[in-house]
Amino acid sequence: MTVPLCYLFKLCLTFVFLALFQSHTASSAVVMSLKNHHSHPLHRRPMFKTNQSSCALFAGTWVRDDSYPLYQYSNCPIIDAEFNCQMYGRPDSDYLKYRWQPLNCQLPSFNGLVFLSRMRGKTVMFVGDSLGRNQWESLICMISAAAPQTPTQMIRGDPLSTFKFLEFGLSISFYRAPYLVDIDVVQGRRVLKLGDIDENGNAWRMADVLLFNTGHWWSHQGALQGWDLMESGGEYYQDMDRLVALGKGLRTWANWVDTNVDRTKSRVFFQSISPTHYNPSEWSGGATMTTTKNCYGETAPMTGTTYPGTYPDQMRVVNEVIREMHFPAYLLDITMLSELRKDGHPSIYSGDLSPAQRTHPDRSADCSHWCLPGLPDTWNELFYTVLFY
Repeated sequence: MTVPLCYLFKLCLTFVFLALFQSHTASSAVVMSLKNHHSHPLHRRPMFKTNQSSCALFAGTWVRDDSYPLYQYSNCPIIDAEFNCQMYGRPDSDYLKYRWQPLNCQLPSFNGLVFLSRMRGKTVMFVGDSLGRNQWESLICMISAAAPQTPTQMIRGDPLSTFKFLEFGLSISFYRAPYLVDIDVVQGRRVLKLGDIDENGNAWRMADVLLFNTGHWWSHQGALQGWDLMESGGEYYQDMDRLVALGKGLRTWANWVDTNVDRTKSRVFFQSISPTHYNPSEWSGGATMTTTKNCYGETAPMTGTTYPGTYPDQMRVVNEVIREMHFPAYLLDITMLSELRKDGHPSIYSGDLSPAQRTHPDRSADCSHWCLPGLPDTWNELFYTVLFY
């Protein structure tokens, strides 16, 4: 029987391709993100493939790893007092020894020198609230640990602070905008402009990598509320359903991104809602308000791969808005993996608390922010993976 030459040629090409592919995957873990992962109407976690097995990057479990933490607080002086738990007396250290293990794959090791080299001459900007500042400081510490002798410069301001790695021309900035949209002062009253973002957005326009977050401030009330009135479509409101307000604000942000960011030059990420741990009934069925009231005294993460509490309603709004974008931001979905870390908060070991406040953990414990070193380092390991792999 005669075999056509075209058939033999195709067969040879197939074997060559398979040989090259197997050689590549044998030498290193190949991590690929599936693009357009927000196109499905349901919340789909981005999938990664490693050595021919699929992995949900944001689904997994916490495993103990004594090679952690990735840096020491004493070697990173830029850590703000409110995040510097070891400096302010936290007695335990096991919370520093956990690594995020996704399903069926390994995260690539964070390499600060690779980050500096790949991002030479670039600007990375975190935009949002103090959780964004938490992550910004973490990333600076992680990179600095790999290049402790490289000259740097910190320029602190409000709303913009910038840390520069001078030899590499890399700027890593934090822009404080807890609602993302603008706040104007009108006749002495703070007006949250749900439809306006240009004043803030002008500062973000030229960044090469943008990582946004918002969430916590939308639910604040009383003395913690950051506005006196809301304005939408020319109408002023004393208040409105906070999820509705969040949706309006996020759609303004999404329209700004779609209109102003050149996707051939810039990358855009959105960090999902960072959870709090003020309600012990969410992680301990036997807890009562008389035995424990928050994260104080928690020293280990929850076990398992799922969280027994309620997934934040704000995430439904975030998912809807990102799905509607013409060029969806990449959702760094850290919510569920962070829910498991009831042990990672400053609690009373925050430099922002007075000695008297520390004696009343039931009233003063910070179960919203995160210790550094700590959980935000994992957020940045995931950020690093998605950015470079």
